[in-house]
Amino acid sequence: MKILWSPWRLKGVVERSPTCIFCEMASKDSTKDEENLIVYRGRKVFIVMNKYPYNNGHVMIVPYRHLVKFSQLDDQEVLEVFELLRRLEECYSRTMSPHGFNFGVNLGIDAGAGYEHIHFHLVPRWRGDTNFMPVLAETKVIPESLTDSYRRLRGCFEK
Repeated sequence: MKILWSPWRLKGVVERSPTCIFCEMASKDSTKDEENLIVYRGRKVFIVMNKYPYNNGHVMIVPYRHLVKFSQLDDQEVLEVFELLRRLEECYSRTMSPHGFNFGVNLGIDAGAGYEHIHFHLVPRWRGDTNFMPVLAETKVIPESLTDSYRRLRGCFEK
């Protein structure tokens, strides 16, 4: 059996805050959005960079309300999630030129969600983004910093 060591994630697993990280982020002063990697604050949901991305530009769309199930979202929340997906697709196309996207949601801790607060992942993908590094070196290379990705995406929402 191969073991993948990722000690930087321990804080989110063992030393987890008793409160929800998404609720904490949403409640913080918007002047701290860059520090918290919040790309955009909408009416019902917000967009935040994933601190442990699968690829550069990996974001999450999160409702402000602390909800666990998809069925708990109201119509306006569902609509805004999909409106933001459309805007993100256009933004990525202008700023990063991905060849495709993965869009998904993990409903509940047992389905892989780190927190019991529904959130949607959008991961831009490029041909060849899974290169030889994971195969030969068991290492994933993410070619852009979180800050640089944040600034690219934030620029699309400031207009």
